[in-house]
Amino acid sequence: MAAVDCDMPVEPESNIPTQEDLEREAEIFKEKGNAFYIKKEYSEAFNYYTKAIDACPKNASYYGNRAATLMMLSRFREALEDSQQAVRLDDCFTKGHLREGKCHLSLGNAMAASRCFQKVLELDPTNTQALQEHKNAAALLEFEKMAEYGFEKRDFRKVVFCMDRALEFASACHKFKILKAECLALLGRYHEAQSVASDILRMDSTNADALYVRGLCLYYEDCIEKAVQFFVQALRMAPDHEKARLACRNAKALKAKKEEGNNAFKDRDYDAAYQLYTEALTIDPNNIKTNAKLYCNRATAGAKLNKLEQAIEDCSSAIKLDESYIKAYLRRAQCYMDLEQYEEAVRDYEKVYHTEKTKEHKTLLKNAQLELKKSKRKDYYKVLGVSKDATEDEIKKAYRKRALMHHPDRHSGASAEVQKEEEKKFKEVGEAFTVLSDPKKKSRYDSGQDLDDDGMGDFDANNIFKAFFGGPGNFSFETNSAPGNFFFQFG
Repeated sequence: MAAVDCDMPVEPESNIPTQEDLEREAEIFKEKGNAFYIKKEYSEAFNYYTKAIDACPKNASYYGNRAATLMMLSRFREALEDSQQAVRLDDCFTKGHLREGKCHLSLGNAMAASRCFQKVLELDPTNTQALQEHKNAAALLEFEKMAEYGFEKRDFRKVVFCMDRALEFASACHKFKILKAECLALLGRYHEAQSVASDILRMDSTNADALYVRGLCLYYEDCIEKAVQFFVQALRMAPDHEKARLACRNAKALKAKKEEGNNAFKDRDYDAAYQLYTEALTIDPNNIKTNAKLYCNRATAGAKLNKLEQAIEDCSSAIKLDESYIKAYLRRAQCYMDLEQYEEAVRDYEKVYHTEKTKEHKTLLKNAQLELKKSKRKDYYKVLGVSKDATEDEIKKAYRKRALMHHPDRHSGASAEVQKEEEKKFKEVGEAFTVLSDPKKKSRYDSGQDLDDDGMGDFDANNIFKAFFGGPGNFSFETNSAPGNFFFQFG
């Protein structure tokens, strides 16, 4: 028997959920979400609130609950969107307005937060939480104004203080964090500034402000080439970023001018180097480390030009900017040595040696201490008016001239005071000649050793004079009638 095809009627599907079914299911999801929220398992709570919203997307409370969960997860921007959707669905939803205000506050938008809290107070004038949050928003606005004024006045410490207070209310505000980081960099607290900027970049690698601050820290640490890379990257993300543009221009100009100065110095064109370093110092007064190096470089060029006093001032400026700058202390100490200001030189070399106890620094300190010791005794070279590398003949000629100039017989007609002073000088000349004409004594004197054991206490200048000029009768002073007119007669 042949099979017969029969068209059977199809019954409508009975498994399509009704609106009531969806609402019941959404409530179940919400209750599970609440249970996880109470246990502080916010990720699971978020998942169930999302399921509740998917089942019933017109329920304001589900968006409100998910917003609360997102706030606990510090996802304030997403929480703000859910809060706003909640109050769009129900404008009288007090908790929705309150959460929207808290999100605005956490993100640093105090004005918007104030409007939300004001709406809550219109719906519920006794809402203590809204009253307190409204005060917090007002305080945040005040800290913003104080920080803005402080930045204009370059009072960066005040700005950091204000931003720390502001971030207590607006913990998720990148703007406040960036401003704080920028001011930390301007205060030379680079590690702290970089830490803040890096935290933001971990969350948002394209944040132009954070890239700018990261570059600023490198720029102020004299890592100019790396700094330029960050400034360029910031400008790619935000072509109108004026601070990054200015910093990039300054960094390139500073690098170029410093290199010009270095090249001129290498070519021994010290005048040009001095001028180029001076020009570089005008580019950015805020760049402490680079400017410290520029001052020291200019001091080096100045020393080559024999501008020792100016070189000392430049080294002092470098040290004021960077108290740990060893090279500036060494340069200043050498200038002090060249000016025979040995106490100051010893002080600088002591600072250097206590910081870096190297053999070289120890030697420099000992040399300065020796010169200081030598400077506190009679300078026999100055007494005779000769240089420290004078020959034996030059020393003899100098003694002859000075001994005749200060001999007591030449000043026998002068006042008692002048006679006493000339006699003293005559003795000093003889003492200087006794030491510098004796190779052993001269060597000991030049090395800073004491000469008290060589019988200097029993020294007689007249005997030296007689021995030098050949004894009595070989030399005499004669005077004309006018005071002070003398001529010398040799036998």
